[in-house]
Amino acid sequence: MSVTSPRGFLAAGVSAGIKSSGARDVAVIVNAGVSAVAAAVFTSNRFAAAPVLWSRQVIADHEARAVVINSGGANACTGPGGFADTHQTAEHAAQLLQNKGHDWGAGEILVCSTGLIGERLPMQALLAGVGQAIDDLGAQGGATAAQAIMTTDSVAKETVIRADGFSVGGMAKGAGMLAPGLATMIVVLTTDAVVDAELANTTLRRATAHTFDRIDSDGCMSTNDTVVLMCSGESARRPDPIEFARAVHDACADLARQLIADAEGASKDICINVQHASTEEQAVDVARSVSRSNLLKCAIHGEDPNWGRVLSAIGVTTAAFNPGEVDVAMNGVWVCRNGAVGDSRDGVDMSDRVVTIDINLRAGEGAATVWTNDLTADYVHENSAYSS
Repeated sequence: MSVTSPRGFLAAGVSAGIKSSGARDVAVIVNAGVSAVAAAVFTSNRFAAAPVLWSRQVIADHEARAVVINSGGANACTGPGGFADTHQTAEHAAQLLQNKGHDWGAGEILVCSTGLIGERLPMQALLAGVGQAIDDLGAQGGATAAQAIMTTDSVAKETVIRADGFSVGGMAKGAGMLAPGLATMIVVLTTDAVVDAELANTTLRRATAHTFDRIDSDGCMSTNDTVVLMCSGESARRPDPIEFARAVHDACADLARQLIADAEGASKDICINVQHASTEEQAVDVARSVSRSNLLKCAIHGEDPNWGRVLSAIGVTTAAFNPGEVDVAMNGVWVCRNGAVGDSRDGVDMSDRVVTIDINLRAGEGAATVWTNDLTADYVHENSAYSS
């Protein structure tokens, strides 16, 4: 159940000493298959980290052979020296892979980093860790790679979707700074399907737009967000584009839900369904506004079905609706009807981990779902002590 489930992929995760805890902190994932097709989406944060700047260049030709990821340091806002560190990492990995018989250059090596912004990476430790990970590469190494990319995550996040003759594997990290911008964390997806560059790119962008782009834990967008899809072609199966899109979407959706379920300090996962909006874009706008209401997130943490806070968040959007026609349900109870008091709030059971909010705008056929989580004292504590 990992990035090495599809044929043609090798991975490893090791401890290089970047994290003071001694936990795994360097991962390498290699596509040794017959195809090097790859696609990626990145953060839209204007303070993009050095590895994002590097990887954007690498993926421009829609090919990549390996991904090197370190946790314990973001290598963001580190200037030209930080970019040189990323370049050196790719050059080092390429040389070591060439020593093992792979004729690949640094321009085929994607690099990702995650951790604290504004500090240079300990390059001696990082490069040694890359070497150790490459020595340890294997078809069973997906689990250790998933562990090595964790920062504030409490659990590793992996998935595998098995389709007719091919599969899609994946791993993700992310527990905070989860807000959309094409991608919302670090994710590596792999497949042994035979696909061309155009299909890989289109499929990945559509899948991220409807999954990772629709989780919104805290409204904070990272400088390092990256989602990569590598295609080995080792299954010799060329799936129908719709079939391939479904498998990639399902893998992304599974990982996105795992990210929300592990959000920093969260005790509730909140599903916001907007129905009958004028357009899908307006449905997303409404769901996003509700997901970012700190008042609502606090109320849900206290298991208070305060539907007034839902209406307040809807009301600041530019979406088309008549305030006198909006309905809101919380965990199946329509507590607001026609923009006013509905069924009794006393009937709302909020004891489960998942809380569902349904919003009917009665303005059209557009619909969207956004996932978020509650706001807790644990979230405040974790982020007040993050860099100490």
